[in-house]
Amino acid sequence: MRWGTYFAVCGAVISIGLALGVTMPLVSLRLESWGYDSFAIGVMAATPAVGVLLGAMIAGRLAARFGTTTLMQLCLLIGALSVGLLALVQYYPVWLLLRLLIGVALTVVFILGESWINQLAVDEWRGRLVALYGTGYALSQLSGPLLLSALGTGNDLGFWTGTGLLIGGSLLLLGRTGAPRVDPHSASGRGLWSFCMRLPTIAWAVVLFAAFEAMMLTLLPIYGLRQGFTQEVALLMASVVVVGDAALQLPIGWLADRMSRLNLFRACGVTLLASSLAIPLLLHTPLIWPTWVLFGASAGGLFTLALILIGERYRDDELVRANAHVAQLWGIGCLVGPLATGAASQWISGHALPLMMALGAAGFVWLAWTRELFDDGTEAVAE
Repeated sequence: MRWGTYFAVCGAVISIGLALGVTMPLVSLRLESWGYDSFAIGVMAATPAVGVLLGAMIAGRLAARFGTTTLMQLCLLIGALSVGLLALVQYYPVWLLLRLLIGVALTVVFILGESWINQLAVDEWRGRLVALYGTGYALSQLSGPLLLSALGTGNDLGFWTGTGLLIGGSLLLLGRTGAPRVDPHSASGRGLWSFCMRLPTIAWAVVLFAAFEAMMLTLLPIYGLRQGFTQEVALLMASVVVVGDAALQLPIGWLADRMSRLNLFRACGVTLLASSLAIPLLLHTPLIWPTWVLFGASAGGLFTLALILIGERYRDDELVRANAHVAQLWGIGCLVGPLATGAASQWISGHALPLMMALGAAGFVWLAWTRELFDDGTEAVAE
């Protein structure tokens, strides 16, 4: 196994998590300070999701034309430029366009990078290697809000830090080879409905985690502020959620190599449902902190297991195509989650964020117990 390439690709993708962890809360908090309402902030949070859908349609064609490594480096640099412009041109409509471009560019990196990581992973270590990547990505997001707290939200250092991180990510890929072979039509975005019908539980898990991630970085700090907490505590809550995500991914990956992955999948869904329902009840008690940890761990576990299950089933061209569909589903989750939660927060309930997650988790639990994991009824069980 090419360990150097594995860690370089992980580092390049993880640089995105840290950059977004710094800039996404800063965008939301800046809009809040400008007087924008929950729906407007939700629209801004959801805009990159449109870019995700576009990126998933063009990733395969561009990779076949320019090469996987070159394209990933180019997209990281485009993302860096866009984040830098957020600091230079602070105007809501321009920010919408820039966030759209960020969504397109970084989605291409995610599709190709996660395919590359899964292709490199040997079968007997797949759960742990994918979980290690997931842990690193979650830790990068954890470090983002903490770093933003240190840099401050009253200046533009967060934007410039994100720019530098994405440039650094592109440098990590210099000279790396061994990416999956990509056909021009691999990531064209065709066949999404068929993919969802064949893998309904996995598809829903991806949508649910995408909505979770978009809302944690953008709407959770606002949720905390509007429930009476200080900005520092609200940002700490977002960080603790990501701590839960990061801390338990390796144990989940270890378990995924030793037990029924479907049963582990179900356990994560039930835990997410229970913790989501508990948040409004425990929000102003000390028990909210372990609840945030379980909330993050169970949501992150759903996505980690989804990647593991896809990686064990597909290789090369099919793996890239499957990850393109994952990116499309991610875009749908990022689009629907913040928009629906922002609207519900403004017009229905101040606790819309955890209640919407509970609704999504309930849908996953229903699918996990009533539908086959794959279209042929195969249950993924580690050897």
